[in-house]
Amino acid sequence: MSERILTPIIDLVEQSPDVDNRENFNQLWAILAEMNDKIQARFELKLDPCSDRFKDYKSISVAADGAEGSLHTYTGPEVDWYVHSYIGSPESTFTNMHITLSLGPQYLVPNFGFALGTVPDLFMYMDYIPRVDLVSNIEYVDKYYSEVNEEFLDLQSDERFNPFISRDLYTRVAMTPTAVGYTATADDDLLAKVRGVAMSRLDRWLGWVDNAELTPVEDRAAIAVRDETIRRNICVRDPANNLGDKLFGKETAEAMVATLWGGARTLPRPTGS
Repeated sequence: MSERILTPIIDLVEQSPDVDNRENFNQLWAILAEMNDKIQARFELKLDPCSDRFKDYKSISVAADGAEGSLHTYTGPEVDWYVHSYIGSPESTFTNMHITLSLGPQYLVPNFGFALGTVPDLFMYMDYIPRVDLVSNIEYVDKYYSEVNEEFLDLQSDERFNPFISRDLYTRVAMTPTAVGYTATADDDLLAKVRGVAMSRLDRWLGWVDNAELTPVEDRAAIAVRDETIRRNICVRDPANNLGDKLFGKETAEAMVATLWGGARTLPRPTGS
């Protein structure tokens, strides 16, 4: 029977601080590299200079174990903000890898949220972040979330995956009913399943974008404001930010968070025109 995990990420890491996860990290990061290739091929993207200082985290680590990572942020005509990043100490338990993509306001397709990591067990998060209120928009629920429901239920029934329950209230508020949040013991079969679910989620989402109808021009400014507000709240309230403080110092970690949500961006946001 799977175990429900309510322990904060930092406590999981500190309970097993010296686990060498380099091999698992390499396999997980390869999944994100494959996803990044698909995203870069689909969208016209420009690297925002605000992430230049975070191309290589090794030079700014204050941790004795030499934390590493990189952060790249992009924007483009169809994309408000795209993040491809990782952070951690692969030989010392903790890693966290992100792909998050917020679309421009010309579409109402859900935004894409994805993370893998080691804590020291494998950690995974995946969600389609809605652009509208789900409770009052049943057609939106049917259009974008019904088809992923069976995948969600399959993962729930797979006892290798332990549901991870965040103690942070807002983090749970920001997750949809088909969000994936688990820990698991990594092996070849499980990693293959994780990769399959990851690619399925991305391919499904890219298909939605390809077939998206344009939103009315008069609605786009409000959509853009809502998207950025939610993205900022999720990044600022991330309970794992305290690990960034520990590895890089509070001031640098806060600058990373601002870069993650787009608060430090230098390139203009797409208008969707």
